[in-house]
Amino acid sequence: MEQKIEKNYDESYSVTAPTTTRSKLKLIGPGIVVAATGVGAGDFVMATIAGANFGLTLLWVIIAGALIKFFLTEGIGRWYLASGKTILEGWHSLGWWATTYLGAYTIIFGIIYGAAITGTFALIMTAMFPGTPFSLWAISSGVAGFLLVWFGRYQLLERFMMVLIGIMFITIIGSAIIIIANSGSVDYSIAPSVPEGSFFQILGILGGVGGSITITSYSYWLNAKGWRGKEWVPTMKIDSTVAYTITGLFAIAMMIIAAELLFGSGTTINGNEGLVGLADAYEERFGSVARWALLIGVWGAVFTSILGPWHGISYLFADFIRVLRKKGKKTSLTNDSITEKDPAYRAYLIWITFPPMFLLLFEQPVAIVLMYGVLGSIFMPVLAAVLLYLLNSEQVSSIYQNSKVSNIIFGLIILLYVYLGGSELYNMFFG
Repeated sequence: MEQKIEKNYDESYSVTAPTTTRSKLKLIGPGIVVAATGVGAGDFVMATIAGANFGLTLLWVIIAGALIKFFLTEGIGRWYLASGKTILEGWHSLGWWATTYLGAYTIIFGIIYGAAITGTFALIMTAMFPGTPFSLWAISSGVAGFLLVWFGRYQLLERFMMVLIGIMFITIIGSAIIIIANSGSVDYSIAPSVPEGSFFQILGILGGVGGSITITSYSYWLNAKGWRGKEWVPTMKIDSTVAYTITGLFAIAMMIIAAELLFGSGTTINGNEGLVGLADAYEERFGSVARWALLIGVWGAVFTSILGPWHGISYLFADFIRVLRKKGKKTSLTNDSITEKDPAYRAYLIWITFPPMFLLLFEQPVAIVLMYGVLGSIFMPVLAAVLLYLLNSEQVSSIYQNSKVSNIIFGLIILLYVYLGGSELYNMFFG
């Protein structure tokens, strides 16, 4: 029994919960990984469009989006640490219909997301290097993620993600600081408001929050880190708070850059190529080195969105197979160890990497991204509803259950996603 437990996490990490804030901060990591996974080019595009069109009046939307991400991720972490069960085990407690739904969704997600994110990566790279083939970047990015995850373990993923976050922090936050230090030429308001014509930008920013099914990876990464038991809840809260503070700052930085460079200029930013247009405007003001620094930051954001799901959703699928094998018997992730060498884990890693390449042959990356957006709109309200049920159930001791304020927030999140999902589906079929 003890040997199985040791094999399921990195033994170099502390497995005793820290008691001081400083010691807790030294151990943060899983939250950074899940937050970085959910921050992709789409978030940056929407922040850029909003900044170019409305200045900084929509900063409040980014803050609201980061709070929603925090509450959903913290809810998954609190459920896992307080109950000792993964989110899939909690989902399974609702019945086999719920487990079947999540399993089927995971399979569909793999092929759609695998094509969407590698296609997004290819769009960025072909814009950065004109004339290079789209398929080359799409396939190479998927294979690179596959190799890093196949031969690595969680600790490698975390350290690599930390490096990418560091690069993003230096390039993107640094670019915003340079902009602020040289600001003053553009007149825009920073007072929170809902400007005329900003409705779809607000929906776009809020609609990207949560990172869809990738948030469910949090419980597996907590387990891989060696965090088990209720005593880790305070550390987890700090971990997720720091993570979404940092990722919120990234989106704010992009909005500041766009507002200063493009607001009032009449320049229109559309799609992922718009990020390159922003970089071109940045180059005109600060030179080619500054342009490439910004583009490298965007590249880091997209690549984290490849690595995270390749690793985390493979864990989720392996957990799904584990629950199926138990056929209703009591399970425990701690005792029924899942590692990166698990056959089901590796089978899903292959699934999310290679079959999606056939979708890319149609060279319709925007349509694929739209399909992924619809998938996210279908899943997120269900996840929020499941968490609302689980965190008020007797499976969690009363001290770790939702407060009245938390219940209200989860209820509002559900209503928001139902509205966003309905709007997205309506626009898809009738817009």
